[in-house]
Amino acid sequence: MSVDAPAVPPRARPSRPMPRRFLPEVQGLRAVAVLLVLVYHLNAAVLPGGYVGVDVFFVISGFLITSLLLREVHDHGRISVSQFYIRRVRRILPAATLVLLATGIATVLLLPVTRLEQAALELAASAAYIENFVLAAQTVDYLAAEEAPSPVQHFWSLAVEEQFYLVWPLLFVGWAALRSRLSEQRRELVLGGAITVIITASLICSVVMTQTDPTSAYFVPFTRMWELAAGGLLAVVLARWNLPDRLRDPVGWAGLVAIGVAAVYYNEHTAFPGYAAALPVLGAAAVIAAGEGRSRYSAGQLLSTRPARFIGDISYALYLWHWPLIVIALGMFNETELSFGTAVALGALSILLAWLTKITVEDPIRMRGLLSTGRTALAFALSGIIVVSGTAWGINSHVQQIRSVEFNPEVHLGPQALDEEDRPEELTAPPYPSVLTAEDDLPDLYEDGCQSSEEDTFPSPCVYGPDDAETTVALVGDSHAAHWSPALQEIAEDRDWQLYTFTKSSCAFTATLLVRPGEETPYTQCQLWTENVLSELHKLDPDFVITSSRAKATPYGMDGDEEEARRAVAEGMSALWQLLDEAGITVVALRDTPTTRSRIVECIDLHSPDVEACVRERDSALNGEDPQVIAAEEGDVDTPIVDLSDRFCLDDICPAVIGNVLVYRDSHHITATYSRLLSDDLAERLEEVL
Repeated sequence: MSVDAPAVPPRARPSRPMPRRFLPEVQGLRAVAVLLVLVYHLNAAVLPGGYVGVDVFFVISGFLITSLLLREVHDHGRISVSQFYIRRVRRILPAATLVLLATGIATVLLLPVTRLEQAALELAASAAYIENFVLAAQTVDYLAAEEAPSPVQHFWSLAVEEQFYLVWPLLFVGWAALRSRLSEQRRELVLGGAITVIITASLICSVVMTQTDPTSAYFVPFTRMWELAAGGLLAVVLARWNLPDRLRDPVGWAGLVAIGVAAVYYNEHTAFPGYAAALPVLGAAAVIAAGEGRSRYSAGQLLSTRPARFIGDISYALYLWHWPLIVIALGMFNETELSFGTAVALGALSILLAWLTKITVEDPIRMRGLLSTGRTALAFALSGIIVVSGTAWGINSHVQQIRSVEFNPEVHLGPQALDEEDRPEELTAPPYPSVLTAEDDLPDLYEDGCQSSEEDTFPSPCVYGPDDAETTVALVGDSHAAHWSPALQEIAEDRDWQLYTFTKSSCAFTATLLVRPGEETPYTQCQLWTENVLSELHKLDPDFVITSSRAKATPYGMDGDEEEARRAVAEGMSALWQLLDEAGITVVALRDTPTTRSRIVECIDLHSPDVEACVRERDSALNGEDPQVIAAEEGDVDTPIVDLSDRFCLDDICPAVIGNVLVYRDSHHITATYSRLLSDDLAERLEEVL
């Protein structure tokens, strides 16, 4: 007789909290994130740090995706990478492709032609999910500081996510392979340790890059990976442990407060992401960890209300639609900010379009099982890239056809028209340079590599004119001195001068310590550069120095009283001129050129041929007292001042176009063409004062 051995009881599994499949409070947190971004973009003054909503999105996304991967390993013992990407295609691409195509069409129909080339590039980059790298490469360009944003710029954050998810599932593939080798507890420790290493490395990268290369740091995935991984680590932790009940409510509210504090108190000057990103990231993690809460007054219960869940449900589509609507509205009216009524209308329209996208695109694809195979998902993804990129190519081809305008001295009169025509500011022919090339109509010294950048402390002068010239002239100052170099090059060739250029971005030629535009820290690189220029001028011993600088240079620590600030700059200028005078070097100062409207080239394109709407009142264009004029009139050195304002302005206005020539390439720099056409006037005025 045989006795069956008793069955071996299964090994007891460690207790773990029962995960919830639907997390209403996380949907509500999505609503918080997207509303922060929406309000920030509609009016940054209301929530100057609303951009942290993107960081909240990163944490949510990392948490949800990691929870899904954990569940898949737990249920099936492995990860299907193909299914992971099929789900990503189904979730992300249909709505994104719709918005990109609609935005491309609206861009051609509604935006100025000056915006089309950049928009085409960024459409293609967004379709390929590399928009963040395009922006990282372009934001360091000093000359593009006034360039208007493209209507798909917000795709940078989606690009960061998708780049992260190219590698994140592979971590779980490796982790699942340890299933038969390690106990579950050890495997979870290994996974948590690996994610912690990723968080640490990415956070260090974020802190370092934010200090050394802040514009790139904002967009590249290496500085943002830790935020998504933080959500992933939270998912790993919550898969085994939950917060004690007594902590849920205070932790949840603390998380919401942390996000709110960042949204209210951060601004464009906050070093971000860096350490600062930790506040909204930890806040989002705290809200998720707290869950639904344990009282009716918990943060989780507030986020679980029907209005919050509704906005959370449409948050992805709302994020996609709101930015193109804002940029196109601003571009159509050539404005830099929205009125209150327009902002409210655009917010409402964004919500409407997001809801329609959800019920007509996102829900049908999700509920009907469309794009459920690798073949259909891949075909859709490739088709979307091809169609959007084809649209971008068509836009770019259209731009190239209208890009070129040939210079014709019979119609492109420039300042000569001030003496010959009743309305020299009215276009009677296509302007030169064309509205598509005006931003690139730069002095030669930029291409020749001798315009010192803001970080340079030693000058790298260019030399123009004949080698055996009888007269040596030095041009010194910031970019407002640089934009006179085309005129001076013409004079140098005609008058047998040798011209040396010493110019540096945002660096007025003054002994006064300045700050860079938009910053508060001292611009010490400018002060060092100026000292080194003085040394070079003493060695060169030119016959005379021509200097010009932007009138709005700001002294360090004196940004409150504009008149006092300009006098401080003037005193520093006078001090330098005196040093040169003592060395026997004559100084001639050029009064700063008038300024014009922001995005002036777009204004001309929108209103052509009658561009009266693009003129600026003379009093505001001349920008108040010029420190150079103050220094010339009140300084100890007899310094002649050359004022060519009458070649830019009529009696009461300063046009943006004169004699069918574009005067400006942005709000305060003149085109190289207009500068060149002023060479005779400048030579005559210099002869008078010398």
